[in-house]
Amino acid sequence: MGDLGGDIKHALHMFIKNPGFTIAVVAALALGIGADTAIFSVINTVLLKPLTYPEPDRIVQLLCTGPDGEGACGSATKLHVWQNQTAVFQDVAGYDGGGGMNLTGGIPEQVHGEHVTEQYFRVFGAPFVVGRGFTPDEDKPHGGSVVVLSYGLWKRKYGGDPQMVGKSISIANLPYTVVGVVGPDFDTDPPADLWIPYQFDPNTSDQAHYFVAAGRLKPGITIAQVQAQLKIAALEFNRKYPGINQRGGFDAQLLKDSVVSDVRSSLLVLIGAVSFVLLIACANVANLLMVRAAGRSREFAIRVALGAGRARIIRQLLTESVLLALTGGILGLVLGLTGVRALLAASPGDIPRIGENGAGVGLDWRVALFTMGISIGTGILFGLIPALSASKPDLNSGMKESSKGSGASFRQSKARSLLVISEVSLALVLLVGASLLIRTFIALRAVDPGFNSHNVLTMEMALNGPRFEKTAGVAQVIRVGRERLNTLPGVVSASATNSMPLVGGFGLPFTIVGRPNNGQPDGAGWMAVSPGYYGAFKIPILRGRDFTDNDTAGAQGVAIINQAFAKQFWKNGENPVGQQIVIGHGVGPEFEEPARLIVGVVGDVRDGGLNRNPDPKMTVPLAQMTDGLTELNSKVAPISWVIRTQGEPHQLASAATEELRKASGGLPVARIRSMDEVVVRSTARQDFNMLLLTIFGGSALILAAIGIYGLMAYSVQQRTQEIGIRMAMGADRARITKMVVWQGMRLTLVGVVIGVGAAFGLTKLVASLLYGVKQWDPLVFVSVPLVLSAVALFAVWLPALRASKLNPMEALRTE
Repeated sequence: MGDLGGDIKHALHMFIKNPGFTIAVVAALALGIGADTAIFSVINTVLLKPLTYPEPDRIVQLLCTGPDGEGACGSATKLHVWQNQTAVFQDVAGYDGGGGMNLTGGIPEQVHGEHVTEQYFRVFGAPFVVGRGFTPDEDKPHGGSVVVLSYGLWKRKYGGDPQMVGKSISIANLPYTVVGVVGPDFDTDPPADLWIPYQFDPNTSDQAHYFVAAGRLKPGITIAQVQAQLKIAALEFNRKYPGINQRGGFDAQLLKDSVVSDVRSSLLVLIGAVSFVLLIACANVANLLMVRAAGRSREFAIRVALGAGRARIIRQLLTESVLLALTGGILGLVLGLTGVRALLAASPGDIPRIGENGAGVGLDWRVALFTMGISIGTGILFGLIPALSASKPDLNSGMKESSKGSGASFRQSKARSLLVISEVSLALVLLVGASLLIRTFIALRAVDPGFNSHNVLTMEMALNGPRFEKTAGVAQVIRVGRERLNTLPGVVSASATNSMPLVGGFGLPFTIVGRPNNGQPDGAGWMAVSPGYYGAFKIPILRGRDFTDNDTAGAQGVAIINQAFAKQFWKNGENPVGQQIVIGHGVGPEFEEPARLIVGVVGDVRDGGLNRNPDPKMTVPLAQMTDGLTELNSKVAPISWVIRTQGEPHQLASAATEELRKASGGLPVARIRSMDEVVVRSTARQDFNMLLLTIFGGSALILAAIGIYGLMAYSVQQRTQEIGIRMAMGADRARITKMVVWQGMRLTLVGVVIGVGAAFGLTKLVASLLYGVKQWDPLVFVSVPLVLSAVALFAVWLPALRASKLNPMEALRTE
């Protein structure tokens, strides 16, 4: 311990004696370690931290499988089947993603409410501050109007009243009795303000998917056992309900895996990319340490002459490097956490579990341990090569050397050259990845979404309560709301819909009248709109007509299909206008309706995302929805108002809100956004990946340039006498410049060749993140090496210029 203390004391003395060197090393390490810490803190929050529920590894999400893959689904009939699998499940619950619910009885306020079944709070182990969850009787039809409040709403709206249980609150102008308040640590994503019971009819045959389901496994039950049981359950379900989806099945996945499944690969790619930045920083620091060790060769020779062994010198140098790394790690920890919070606040990337603006990302024992581990690891990594090299001094030459070194030739600096080559290779790989994502960013911005998002204002309104359980009530609010909005100065047109582009949607089966379907109906996207919707978004009518105010409940049922629908189901180019389709037959009584007449074909809209091709879609008038479907829709999704304006959309937000409040009898609106904001949000994750990888690539380019410059500058310094001799023998300045430039660029070209080969192999890891560009894009694989070589040429040119300006006589006198 005494020797170690002496090593630490000596190291600190050396750091203070050489502040420029110390600052350069610590800054490089802080950058590399900080970047690693930043990405790891996100990975820790998203992938490593357990869910906040008790025994989260016993919670699974229930899935439906089919020829097109698997996904979350939930219908009343499927939920009953899953709840009957008592051999593997302790509890099974259904719940929706939540939507707007109106708190009334005072100043109306739209809050985030969820519909759940009575087992929901047991599945997720919700703690209660006061009261309880729902009982089985309360979750039956006509089981009463009861509600559970979130801790946040209880505190904010009701002052944390400890006597809240049993009191009545008004939701959609109906009295609901509060039966419980969950604890502050009960988290949902997105955060919910209150919960009310679904109250499914146990005898329903409803097949509509409008919620998800999760189950808590019995102790000791494995995923494999659950999946085997669900296969049997799926066969029984398909026998009981033939014609729904005979090719489908059931599956289960750990809830945590389900939550993060679509972000896991991109986060792992980012941690790999940022590790390259750290390796480049380590190579730079190793080069600095080797230069510094060369300047201390006399010191090491003296210590060896006095009896110090090789291990003793290696330990001293490793102690110095680890101390530098730990210092850089501490600064990197602060820098990384501060930087990632700022970055997530500016570009949250639509990443699950990170909280609003990245509030859930922070320091815990995993992040601290990771930072300490990579600090010590990098200290050993970048310190080992210089330590091994310096621990074998030539006593004869070392005792004679001045502190400036022996003037060893460039060719003898193989280790430093290899480090520079590795920096160039790693930088090129990162720059290729960043360039591919930048090309993806550009491609997404160039995509025609099928609608015009400019000067469009959107806002949501929850239409809950008895008044809106009938289509007539909803149609009246929409009609009056459109009339009021269209009278506002600056409004071009206004409409309403239950499903906006790029924010999700619905799907239903359908059959074309007069065509056989062999008992298996086709499926397509489905939405309902008011007149003016296509005009508000400037979606072209290709055939037929738009919806009008005459398309009411008493008129002929009509539908409009998109071009993708027409191409897929009228492949020979026939005109589908005038044909009839039956939508939703067999899904449930709420969906049963007469055949609809196709009156128009519209242009395709990329509803599922800018990076996805348009799917077939059917649209019906909101005023022609069945009462049962309108009631169901009021529980599942709010109505979105779409307002095309002449100028900046948000300037009309206040006036539009007031007109809609008057039209609806005082209902509030929420999520006021321009459609441009919706479009940007739809690519948030791709933009986040691109931004980070670009930052990493830029950092790698700068570090590589610094590494090349440092090596060549040191080489020129070490070869001063040689350069003086060459100039004395007749070499002109151009020849000296060419010699130094070629020596530096030779390393660069070797690194570029290795990097291109590595990039060809590694780009497959980012293939799933790309759109509109091939993973071996020729433009990227030509331009990136050229840019990197140009930057390297500049970095080499500066020392070469200095070498060409040396005075031969002064160079010859240099020791």
